[in-house]
Amino acid sequence: MEHEAAAAPARVVPDPVAPGSVAPDPVDARLGRRLAELRTEHGWSLGELAERSGISKSTLSRAERAETSPTAALLNRLCNVYGRTMSQLLSEVEAEPAPVLRAAEQQVWEDRAAGFVRRSVSPPHGGLRGELVEGRLAPGADIAYDRPPVPGLEQHIWVLDGSLAVTAEGTGHLLETGDCLRLRVWGPTRFRCAGPAAARYVLAVVRP
Repeated sequence: MEHEAAAAPARVVPDPVAPGSVAPDPVDARLGRRLAELRTEHGWSLGELAERSGISKSTLSRAERAETSPTAALLNRLCNVYGRTMSQLLSEVEAEPAPVLRAAEQQVWEDRAAGFVRRSVSPPHGGLRGELVEGRLAPGADIAYDRPPVPGLEQHIWVLDGSLAVTAEGTGHLLETGDCLRLRVWGPTRFRCAGPAAARYVLAVVRP
């Protein structure tokens, strides 16, 4: 009597990459995982976070899965909900920063749609309340934040190149190269490149 041949073990074949698909940016992928972790730590569903932040569930889901690169305005809203500055959030997706952070090691994040580039020159560090950020706005760039990440946040804005229009608490300030604006942020703010050339500035942030 012939014996039936033993069935060959099933071979797991990885899913093929969809034609035209692009792997997520590594920073966006780490940021998405951290956003998902923060939501889980607070015990919130996507629906609950959507209600608290004013961001749609679908947008939140896509950001957590790194299917889209989050905008500065979106991150600002989430920072407000989680009680963090943007520098704190971005620093949490990287290793603990060293006391000396070389220029090549400073994390750069870009909001391509808004024409905004953000370099974390001095990210949050244990025992320190201050942070130092370099911002660059392309000509015509205009970014509005509907709330501060932390109410009462102290900011010092020093323009290195170009012209920068800053609106805070309904008051507009036109800053030229070398000018510095000092304020505490309680409400909406707006940053606009006010000249024909790109604007570059230093943002010093001090948590309350």
